[in-house]
Order: sequence, then C-alpha cells, then structure tokens
Amino acid sequence: MSINRLQHIIGGNKVSGSCGRIFDVYNPAKGEIIRQIEGVSAKDTENAIQVASNALQNWSQVTPSKRAQIMFTYRELIIKHSDELAELISQEHGKTFDDAKGEVGRGLEVVEYCTAINNHLKSDFSADVSTGIDSHNLRQPIGVCAGIVPFNFPAMVPMWMYPVAISCGNTFVLKLSEKVPSCGLRLTELIHEAGLPAGVLNTIVGDKEAVDEILTNPQVRAISFVGSTPVGEYIYQEGSRNNKRVQALCGAKNHMIVMPDADLEQSTDAIIGAAYGSAGERCMAISVVIVVGDETADKLIESLKPKVASLKIGAYDEPGVEMGPVISKQSQEKILSYIESGINEGAELKVDGRSEIKKDGFYIGGCLFDKVTPNMPIYTDEIFGPVLSIVRVSTYDEALTLVNDHEYGNGTAIFTRDGDTARHFTSHVKVGMVGVNIPIPVPVAMHSFGGWKRSLFGGSSIHGMEGVRFYTQLKTITSRWPSGIRKGAQFHFESGKDA
Repeated sequence: MSINRLQHIIGGNKVSGSCGRIFDVYNPAKGEIIRQIEGVSAKDTENAIQVASNALQNWSQVTPSKRAQIMFTYRELIIKHSDELAELISQEHGKTFDDAKGEVGRGLEVVEYCTAINNHLKSDFSADVSTGIDSHNLRQPIGVCAGIVPFNFPAMVPMWMYPVAISCGNTFVLKLSEKVPSCGLRLTELIHEAGLPAGVLNTIVGDKEAVDEILTNPQVRAISFVGSTPVGEYIYQEGSRNNKRVQALCGAKNHMIVMPDADLEQSTDAIIGAAYGSAGERCMAISVVIVVGDETADKLIESLKPKVASLKIGAYDEPGVEMGPVISKQSQEKILSYIESGINEGAELKVDGRSEIKKDGFYIGGCLFDKVTPNMPIYTDEIFGPVLSIVRVSTYDEALTLVNDHEYGNGTAIFTRDGDTARHFTSHVKVGMVGVNIPIPVPVAMHSFGGWKRSLFGGSSIHGMEGVRFYTQLKTITSRWPSGIRKGAQFHFESGKDA
C-alpha cells in the first residue's frame, strides 16, 4: 500500500523536512501507518522563523479590519470543510466523528472571536490628566510568536493560538504533533485560501530539535504550549531563560465532587461523557469522582457500572460508536500498567475494560475503580486514558481538601442541588476552571482557558482577552500640544493636581 508523504508549509509553500527522522502517522483504530512526514531540522525551523520575521513588518501594518475580514472568510471555509477536517482528526487520533466535529466547532469559536479584533484591541483614552495633557494606550503586536500543540486536539488547540496571534498583527510558527499532523496542515491551507499573506503562518512538524530552536531563537518573542507538565515546565524554564513570554498549559487530574443531594441520573450521565469521551485523552477529562457518603457512592457505582460496561468501542466510521482507541501502542501499554497498579494497590476494579483490547487497534474499554485512596498512582498521576477512580469521603470539607491538595489545578466540578455548597466550592477551590453541575467546564471563546498550580506555567491563560493581552504589548502615550500654556521648567512628574 502506498503511504502518503506529508509536507510542511513555510512561506505559503509546501516543503520537505530535513531532520532525517521519518514520523509514522497511524490510524489507531487499525494500528496501521496511513501517512508519513520527515520532521523539520533546527535549520528548517530557523528558516520558518526567519520567514515569519520577514513577513512581520508588512503584516503588522495591515489594519485590524482587514485582518478581521480574513478571519470572516476563514470561518466560512472551516464551516464548509468541517466534515473533511473532522475525518482527518478521527483518522489520526481515533476519536469518534461527532467528537471530532465538536472539536472543530470549539476551535471555530475562537476564529469567530477574532472577527471582532477591532473591538478587542480598543484602547483607553483619558483627556486632561493634567492641564493640556492627554493620555492613551495602544496594544501593539509583540512580533514572531510560536505555538507547540499536543496530539489530543489537532484542530481546537492550534485554533486557540494562531488566530488570536495573527489577528493582533503578529506572525506565527506552529509546531504540530507528529502523531496527528494532517488537520493542522489542512487548516493552514484554508487560511491561505482565505487571503492570509504567505509567511504570516508557517506550519511545521517536528520533535525536540524543532522545539529547542523555537526556545532559543532570538526572533521568537512569545511561545504558547499545551501538553504534559514535564514538557511544559521545560518549555517555560527554557523560554523564560531566553527572554520570551511563555504560556504553558499543562497536565491535569480533574476531580468531580458528588454530594448526597445531587441528581443521580444527571451525575451518572455527566461522568460517562466526561470520563470516557475521547477515550479520556483530554486535559479536562474527569478522572476522579469524590463521592460524599458511602450510601451515595454505592448508588452512584451501581448506576455507573452498566453504562461503563456497555460503552460501544470501535473505529470512528462504525455506526453507534461511543469511544474510539487511544492514540498509540505506547499509550495503551502505559494505561494498562496503571490498571495493574490500581489492582495491586488494593483498589476495586468494578468494570474491567481490558476485555476490549483488540489486536489490530489501540483499544481499551472503560475502566471503573472504587475505593481508590490518595496515595495510589491511579489517583495522583494523569493517566490520559479511559480510567475513572472513585474516592469515598465522609464530608464535603474532606472532598474540598482533596481537590485543593492535589498538585494539579486545571478543572473541577461539583454536582449538588444546594446553592450554598456550590457557592462555597466555587469561592474556595484552588482550581482554574470550575463547573457547577457541568462536568467539563471549558470556557467559551470570549472567556479564557487556564488552570492553576502545576497545570499552568507563565501565568497567562489562553484565548479570550487573556490571549489578546499575551500576544500584544502595551504602549502608553502622554501628550501635550502647544496651546499658549507656559509653566516653565518642572522637576516633578505631572499629575492631575498640576493645574
């Protein structure tokens, strides 16, 4: 079988990489190689950065209205090609077609946000801050920016980054995951079709060699990253050491608290989708449910067990499939090792998804553990697979303490009918994104996405106004025009009191 060889897009042109390493792109539902790409070398990456730098002067002078017009056209093209984009995601990631289509839609929201970039770049103006003196500010492009994105959202995460950056007048180098490159490359083709000048967005596929060039190249001013905590911490430290802005959105272990008064059916359905959707390969997946009270836990587990056991597992193009494979053989083996660890540590495996392991694909069915304790690796670690842990506690305060004591603070949720409990939780939980009777509280595009603690390095959330601030630098202008006012020399700062 002939395998399609992909190419990078630099300066609007398709180019081959030269690192000497061929990356195999799998269909994880079949365990087959469907595409290949030779990764970029440090020299190739340097070239992409230089092309972006060369395009910066002209692009930064394009009016925000013109940039918004390109985003309007881009939006229409994404909608037109949404099925094609979703199929590319499903082929290479393994998630169901509906899940992939939803991912494209969530990325599209950020493109739509950028169609109003004029409004987001509005400045403040203060007249007569002192006699005859006015003050105003501007948000101007920061320069060449770069994005390093994960495998689990090949469309959404890139669209969280480069549409905001280029709408603000920057140019961009996007480094895709070598596991799922096709959708990101196709999106780059579409934005050029929408009228984006060559060189403004350059899309490459590579590994650590490419990343290290981005981290050290002096022409790169800002780096956005989404991925694991060890890699994100490295990117933050190295990027900061090289005087770059860095926003690094990292790992998670998201807890859901179920209170005794919660709606059992609503809670069960929410857990099924949040824990097992996309085979658990989401940084916002619910992987721990803390249940307050043994009676509540027993009822919840009895409600969950048949639904977890009956999940339809298969390829994205099979009818009625609810969960696909995990991304790779390596991921499958890692997840299986965690399941063995949980059993060996004394947790009770109520639903064993290992029966779904298939020879020709990287499958694991939904797994459900009960009586998990906070010292177990299945509790402490981000498994990134369809493994859910139930932790039993006696009180709400114990549950809140568990959430707050965990090293990650990406997302969390509470299911309850009590407004006082919900309000206390939202005020006191040490997590960046919080849901009340919402299992996956991913903010919509006009708000910003970001966690706390070791889920975020750099302090800047992504997209929304936080994204606009990250990709721009603030300039404040104080001005006076001759008007017959003469004060003579002054030796202090002007203030509103200087009439």
